[in-house]
Amino acid sequence: ELVRQGEALKRTEQMVDKMDQDLKTSQRHINSIKSVWGGLVNYFKAKPPESKPEQNGAPDYFANSRLKEAMMSSKEQESKYQESHPNLRKLDNSDNDFYKADLVSSVQTDAYPKNQQLRAYHQKIDTNLDEMSSGLSRLKSLALGLQTEIEEQDDMLDRLTKKVETLDVNIKNTDRKVRQL
Repeated sequence: ELVRQGEALKRTEQMVDKMDQDLKTSQRHINSIKSVWGGLVNYFKAKPPESKPEQNGAPDYFANSRLKEAMMSSKEQESKYQESHPNLRKLDNSDNDFYKADLVSSVQTDAYPKNQQLRAYHQKIDTNLDEMSSGLSRLKSLALGLQTEIEEQDDMLDRLTKKVETLDVNIKNTDRKVRQL
């Protein structure tokens, strides 16, 4: 959603820049209509380029790389998470026996008590803590990516606000000049 909003902000900023360029062109036409002298000045003055409107400090918009990396990492881990989540995986006894056997074989046996049931509980707790740790690290990277993206869009909004305020003043001045004609 933030990426979509960033793209919308970028398009809005480009439209404001286009309006500013159009306003400058209309100002030239008003000067030509207003007096002969304004027409002569505009005739000898270099015409503004007909290309893209200037961006006035607005770089091309790309979603934050930190956010992109976090989203990619999160999507990669999503299937693993769904497979290991107790409420999302199938709970038949054969899977649980395999899961317990896998746990027992994957963890060092001397780090746990000698009692089989107690050892199985300790291993299950360690596995759950590992899953919680990976989930929290995933959330942390997403949160940091979101924070960076929000800060960048906040800067874009500040720039856009200044441009719109300037454009509003210029439109009012141009409107006043047209009414005087």
